[in-house]
Amino acid sequence: MSVEKNRWGILYCPKRDIFRPQKRWEKIEKCLNARQIAFDKVQSENSSSVERLCKMMINNGYKTIVIVGGDSALNDAVNCLMQTSKELRDEIALGVIPNGVMNDFAHFWDFKEGDIEQTIEWLAQRRVRKIDLGCIRYTNRKGEKCHRYFLNCVNIGLIASIMNLRRQTRRLFGSRTLSFISSFLLMIFQRMEYKMHLKINSDVIQRKVMTVCIGSARGYGQTPNAVPYNGMLDVSVVYHPQVAQLIEGFYLLFTNKFLNHRSVHPYRTREVEVVEAAHAMVGIDGRLMNSPEGSYMISIEQEVINFLIPA
Repeated sequence: MSVEKNRWGILYCPKRDIFRPQKRWEKIEKCLNARQIAFDKVQSENSSSVERLCKMMINNGYKTIVIVGGDSALNDAVNCLMQTSKELRDEIALGVIPNGVMNDFAHFWDFKEGDIEQTIEWLAQRRVRKIDLGCIRYTNRKGEKCHRYFLNCVNIGLIASIMNLRRQTRRLFGSRTLSFISSFLLMIFQRMEYKMHLKINSDVIQRKVMTVCIGSARGYGQTPNAVPYNGMLDVSVVYHPQVAQLIEGFYLLFTNKFLNHRSVHPYRTREVEVVEAAHAMVGIDGRLMNSPEGSYMISIEQEVINFLIPA
């Protein structure tokens, strides 16, 4: 079955932690109908169904696929798109209506959860920009060669642990600020530094490191100068600061001044080789992944996804 060219395929990923999640969809549907946008909607049952449903939309011929969800749902969608041929992928535009626990990539483009009308107006104008994707290539515990694409960043170490805590506490509290504060308090129970061996450009880093962020976009405040269209990755390597400096560092992260901290060492590159990061958790776009076995490589692929951006 094929659909008409201008019809949107909408994948609705409801928040599981709020009362009456369908009320959010009713507002979105009202705005779509007011603008006379033709669309078909499917709803994800859980996080594992996003790639399957996105693949179904691609196979049915939708040229505009809009994810009503957060960073994890977008990550699943782009990984599904990257499984198709370049010729097919170039015909499809991906859009987002932010509706997740974390919506950092939507915020980069100034899409806001509370302004559905503005978001749909921008999407309807179909302004397309080709964007970059980062890619982590690794070996899993079965010895299989794997890869995973990302829009925002890969986190290695403490921040990956905290991002996981923040996701869980955001589901509990619903508030971005409260989830950040509670995650910060829970941080005292996390391991604070990891033995790492990194290769970035001509630099070799072999020492204990607290956290590393490798971002194609802002990386949840840790790579604030990164943009997903310059063919480069921004990298922030954070050595273990003193307690007072650590508190200052989280304040700077929360206020988008992360690179001002004396323990943060920034780089810009096209690839990073992680030779060793013993026992360090790894997060992709805010979601924990099974830790890679041995060394792994993180690189950038330039202008591979069509993304709908504000007019």
